[in-house]
Amino acid sequence: MEYSATHLKKMFVVNEIVTIHYFEYAKDYKYTGESHNFWEFVYVDKGEIDIEMDGEHYRLEQGNIAFHQPNEYHNLSATGDIAPNLIVVSFKCNSPAMNFFKKRILPLSDIEKGDLATIIKEAINCFSSPLEDTFLTKLTKRDNVLPGSEQLISLSLEHLLISLYRNFGGIVKNTTTLRQGIQHDIVKSILNYMQEHICEKLYISQIAKAVGMSKSSVSIIFKEKMNDGVISYFTKMKIDVSKAMIREGKYNISQISFYLGFDSIHNFSRSFKKITGMTPTEYGKSVKINFEDISDY
Repeated sequence: MEYSATHLKKMFVVNEIVTIHYFEYAKDYKYTGESHNFWEFVYVDKGEIDIEMDGEHYRLEQGNIAFHQPNEYHNLSATGDIAPNLIVVSFKCNSPAMNFFKKRILPLSDIEKGDLATIIKEAINCFSSPLEDTFLTKLTKRDNVLPGSEQLISLSLEHLLISLYRNFGGIVKNTTTLRQGIQHDIVKSILNYMQEHICEKLYISQIAKAVGMSKSSVSIIFKEKMNDGVISYFTKMKIDVSKAMIREGKYNISQISFYLGFDSIHNFSRSFKKITGMTPTEYGKSVKINFEDISDY
């Protein structure tokens, strides 16, 4: 019996690594920027950063990765709220499929985060260069490299690229589309949290913690998508619920105010009038609900 070997095509081939970094920056860190003739990506392990990609600015959240194509000017800075931890890897890859990663911002799955963890682990095994050195331009190999470390770095990086391409190659059209999709999910989570806590008095710090983001990021994204502030929108949600309760006619103004977590009837009535143009009693009369022994404060 005669056997024939089958050639295995490789989608991504990474045989050269330039730098591997793990940075723990201060919350006010700023990097002036650079461009170079090889690929680079930055992953936010903790916190958040602002990045620039050829003049376009983005907020990169924890768990997201951004790719910089060769000769693309890029820089980054901490947002001033949270001290970020970053993984930055630069490498050479001439595979045509790399065109997909031009100016991409993508969320990583747990499996892909595992690829990054392996890259960092094997870089420590393989290189004596400190991964936190901002000015590092060349990696120095250890005298006794742990067997297979270099190959595991290559394999993990290639697996990361394949996994991201499979997950997003046929879905994401451009960076802006993905960014909008991520923001949509964030706003949806915020709205769901507020709806679940509609009877409470919420602060933006609570909402930010619930969705795993900073207060500034929550404020910026929510304002951009909803054209309103977070707490302002939450108050409007409460007033919508109060209007439904008034129409039901089962509760008086004091009970509705207490149920929805307002500090006082006065604050409730003031918010109601500011949003609807009427006091709760006037609204009740407009829908022919008769409030007994209740006056607006």
